[in-house]
Amino acid sequence: MSRNKSESIQDLTHGIVWKKLLLFFVPIAAGTIIQQLYNAVDGLIVGRFVGTGALAAVGGSTAQIINVLVGFFVAMTAGASVVIGQIYGAGRREDLDLAIGNAVAAMTLFGAALMAFGLAASGLLLRLLQTPEETMEGALLYLRIYFLGVPLVMLLNMESSILRALGDSFHPFLFMVAGCVTNIVLDAVFVIAFGWGIAGVAVATVAAQAVNAALLTRQLMKGTKEYRLSVRNLRLKGVYLKNMLRLGIPSGLQSSMYSVSNMIIQVAVNSLGMVVVASWAMSGKTDGFYWAVSSAMGAAITSFIAQNHGAGKTDRVKQCVRQGLIMDFTVTIVISAALMLLAIPMLRILTPDEAVVQTTYQIMSYFVPFYFTWVLVEALSAVLRGAGDAVRPVAIIGIGICLFRVIWIATVFAHFGTLFSLCLSYVVSWTITSAALVIYYRQGRWMNRRRIVDR
Repeated sequence: MSRNKSESIQDLTHGIVWKKLLLFFVPIAAGTIIQQLYNAVDGLIVGRFVGTGALAAVGGSTAQIINVLVGFFVAMTAGASVVIGQIYGAGRREDLDLAIGNAVAAMTLFGAALMAFGLAASGLLLRLLQTPEETMEGALLYLRIYFLGVPLVMLLNMESSILRALGDSFHPFLFMVAGCVTNIVLDAVFVIAFGWGIAGVAVATVAAQAVNAALLTRQLMKGTKEYRLSVRNLRLKGVYLKNMLRLGIPSGLQSSMYSVSNMIIQVAVNSLGMVVVASWAMSGKTDGFYWAVSSAMGAAITSFIAQNHGAGKTDRVKQCVRQGLIMDFTVTIVISAALMLLAIPMLRILTPDEAVVQTTYQIMSYFVPFYFTWVLVEALSAVLRGAGDAVRPVAIIGIGICLFRVIWIATVFAHFGTLFSLCLSYVVSWTITSAALVIYYRQGRWMNRRRIVDR
């Protein structure tokens, strides 16, 4: 494979590890921060121009359903990212275009199937989550419009993952900015100017996704000397599909397990009243900045590990682990401090409802100071995923976080029934799972995973 790369393509198998990782991480983090800024503006528009009830409708049970169904397939893109990253790191140019075409074709088919299911099942799913009656109509309207755009969501996430696997974190960032700007402008037009309410928010979201997906597709089809998405390669091919599913399904299951446990928690949240429901949604739009950056670090580590594992460079893999953890802990401490200092002013900008402001701050005070317990979960699972070890980490996370929370809700929360007892389940589960992942990582079995390119 030629190593005469375009400016946006990075060969992560050479150069100073921490600099390469940092330069690769920054555009991903910047993109996710801008996404969260958009979410905050979206929350401001909904909260101020539609109302607290609309905020609960868009961010409560609706968000949980999207996270479970769409999140499963979006998380599956990690499988394609690892496969493509390892092929690229090993210099197998002849296989790269075929793997890219396979990934795009598979996700397009999954997107169409999920759209059909979502349109048919939205009402049933909302009722299963015991969505408050006063928010049911708005939640159902938002979900149905959103599911019309699900194939675009799937496509843009797959194409972003492909570019990052190739070392290009700049173009996904650039196109995300374009999508977010489009979304904010259309929110203002549809919601404020036209008065479309929840429907306007949903239509703006779908339109922005179309813009993002179109730009990503154009970039992949334009390609470079090293890769190009072409129509003739848009087909399912056994060896690539098998490996993508082998690595992607566990990631999808992990995402869905998170989301299912959060759905069960959402039922508990719904039992605490409208103010808590709206505050829970609002907390996700504020401390979501941290989760976005943490996820960006995980994505950067996965791509770095995949390329270097594919190239057989064990020393660089170990350096990435150490330096990635240092970067992740540093970012976590800085963001946690900033969130707690700025929370009240931010919340008062987002909503005029003082009860929602105070309850959201209360929720954040239970979570934010303990984000450092999450770092090892994000970083080590990213390392293992990049090396092709997908099943055992998912089992650890599934038991330590997801199953633990379900048991907690059925026992501790059922007994106390307080917001504090609900929030505490997160911190305890992060701590337990971090310890388990450290033990598994130190055993070193993941380093012996057979590379995709050794097939």
